[in-house]
Amino acid sequence: APDMTARPTRSLDRLFHLALACFLGAYLLLIAGMLAADATFTSLGAILRALARPELRYAFHLSLASATLSAIGAVWFAVPIGYLLSRSRLFGKALIDGLLDIPIALPPMVVGLSLLILFQTPPGRWIEARVGVTYQIPAIVLAQFTIACAFAVRTLRVTFDQLDSSREEVAWTLGCSRRQAFWHVALPEAGRGILSAGLLAWARAMGEFGPVLVFAGATRMKTEVLPTSIFLELSVGNLESAVAVSLLLVTTALAVLVIARLAGVGLEG
Repeated sequence: APDMTARPTRSLDRLFHLALACFLGAYLLLIAGMLAADATFTSLGAILRALARPELRYAFHLSLASATLSAIGAVWFAVPIGYLLSRSRLFGKALIDGLLDIPIALPPMVVGLSLLILFQTPPGRWIEARVGVTYQIPAIVLAQFTIACAFAVRTLRVTFDQLDSSREEVAWTLGCSRRQAFWHVALPEAGRGILSAGLLAWARAMGEFGPVLVFAGATRMKTEVLPTSIFLELSVGNLESAVAVSLLLVTTALAVLVIARLAGVGLEG
């Protein structure tokens, strides 16, 4: 005999998936609407004229350089931190996890203010007296690194958690030290995760605004990066230039996503 409950169940399943698709469609519509609004707000000629201005070219080059340095530093720190959190039973591990998430959880302006106050302490003044940091280019890199590293650590912690630790144990039984097992077994297997963490860290650093504004300022031709360029253009009512810079950031973000997909990695975090 045919199951009379199967048809109502399939109908309810279709309604359920339709409801889920409505949420997806609404959010995609919002994102697509924002991108379309930016793209149609101004003309290509106006965008090129805005981006030809020397201060915006300087901001673009500084953004590329600082984001790259921040991403390299973030991955350099995140690899050993993520591996240690994944493979070791640390005392107070929950507290350490919470502290590592603080740059993600705090409002960005608070991160910048905290860095600014840190360099008003005696150790901070000692560093400041020897290497100018506050309201200088190093402040941009440090502010970007502080946020980007937290995301890179999360990504690499998940990466190492997903790797089979038994291969490292086999390497130990064959005479490898923990250091050798890390370099020759775990690190090569984590290659995609490292690339993912680097791309995520670079994208986060490229778009950082709050910490950079508070800690490094937004001085033209000195500490101006693309996100602060948007703020400066808006502050003088130059909406067309602000949109041009926004489109440049959007294009950069899309390029990172395409590279990530082509490389077969995802941007977790």
